[in-house]
Amino acid sequence: MDKKDLKFDSKLIHGGGYKNKLGAVNVPIYQSSTFEFETADEGARCFNGESEGYIYTRLGNPTIKVLERTVADLEKGFGAIATSSGMGAVSTVYMALLSKGDHIVSSDAVYGPSRGLMEDHFSRFGVESTYVDTSDIESIKKAIKKNTKILYIEKPSNPTISITDLKACSELAKQHGLLLVVDNTFSSPYLQRPIEFGADVVFHSVTKFINGHADVVGGIIIAKTEALYKKLRSMMIAMGCNMDPHQAYLVIRGLKTLSIRVERAQQNAEKIAHYLEKHPKIEWIKYPGLKSHPQHELAKKQMDGFGAMISFGVKGGLNAGKILMDNVQVAILAVSLGGVETLIEHPASMTHSKVSAEEKKKAGISDELVRYAVGIEHVDDLIADLEQALAKV
Repeated sequence: MDKKDLKFDSKLIHGGGYKNKLGAVNVPIYQSSTFEFETADEGARCFNGESEGYIYTRLGNPTIKVLERTVADLEKGFGAIATSSGMGAVSTVYMALLSKGDHIVSSDAVYGPSRGLMEDHFSRFGVESTYVDTSDIESIKKAIKKNTKILYIEKPSNPTISITDLKACSELAKQHGLLLVVDNTFSSPYLQRPIEFGADVVFHSVTKFINGHADVVGGIIIAKTEALYKKLRSMMIAMGCNMDPHQAYLVIRGLKTLSIRVERAQQNAEKIAHYLEKHPKIEWIKYPGLKSHPQHELAKKQMDGFGAMISFGVKGGLNAGKILMDNVQVAILAVSLGGVETLIEHPASMTHSKVSAEEKKKAGISDELVRYAVGIEHVDDLIADLEQALAKV
C-alpha cells in the first residue's frame, strides 16, 4: 500500500517518508550542528543542490525534515519550512514576500504580535498595512490598493472567533494578483486545509494544536508551489530562525495525537458553549458551532469541525471577567491554546495589549472579552469549574 493513500489519522503516525536503517520506530533526534561528507565531491554536490545530503542544521536536518514533510502532506502543500517559533514563521513570510512600498490587507482581529510586528517594525521599512473585518468581503475589496501584495487572514480570528470565507478571498486575491496567506493555527490541518480553498501560503504556531502539550515553541510554513517554497525557505535560512532537532522531535510526537486531541477538545467546547449561551451571567458568546454565530453556516462548509476556541463576555464587564478568571480552579489562567489543558485569558490586557484602544474597539476586542481555550479534561469538571467561578461574579 502506498503511504500517500493513507487517511489523515494514519498520516499523523506514518507520515514524513522516513525509515530508520536500524529499525527505530520513532524518528531519532539528529542533535548535530553539522554533517560529515564522504568525499569532497559529495560536499560540492550538496552545496550545489545536486544532492539531498545534509550540510548544516540551519539549512536542513533529518528530524526536522520528517516534520516538514508530514505537515506539508497534511496541508496539501508542495513543501513546509519549520521555524523556531510561530513569530519566526510570521517574520519569514513578511520578509520573503514584502518589499518597500508594498501593502498588506489583514484581519483586524489578528494575533497581536503579528500585527505589532507589521505596524511597529515593517512600517519603518516602508511597508503599509490595513486591518479590516475579513469576514466582510466588501471591506476587503475596499482596502485593496494598487500596491497591495498580500491578503493575510487568520481563521478563525484571534480572539473574536470570526470566520472568513476562504474561497471568496482566494477568488479576490486572484483577481488582484495577490498572495493569499492564512494563519491556520486555530483550526489545525485536521479541521481545515486552506490550500484546498486556494490559499498560497499557510502557517501555524505549532506551539498550539499541532504539538498540543504546552512544552514546545515553534512554527511551520506551508507553500502551495515550489517557487514559493524556495523563496520562503531561503529567507528562513538567511534569518537563521530554523527549528531545533529536539523541538522537531517533540512536535512529531505531539502531532501523532492531533486528531484525537482536537476531537475531544471540540466535543468539550460544544457542550461548554451551549452551557454558557444559556447562563444568566454571560452577556454574549462566540463559538462557530452555535447557530447564533454569524458565520455558523460558513464554518460548516469550510471546516471539518468547529474547533475548541470560545470567546465570551461576562455581564459586569472587565471586573466581572477578572473575578471569573481569578476563581477558576481547573482551567489555567495563561495565554496560548491548543494544549491538552484548558486555558483562560484576557486578550485586551494580555495577548493584544500592544494594539491601540481604538483599533481594539474596531476589531471587536472589548474589555469584557474572555478567551477560553478548551482542553481534553472531562467536560463535567470544566462546566462545574465555570459554574463555581461564575457564582462569585
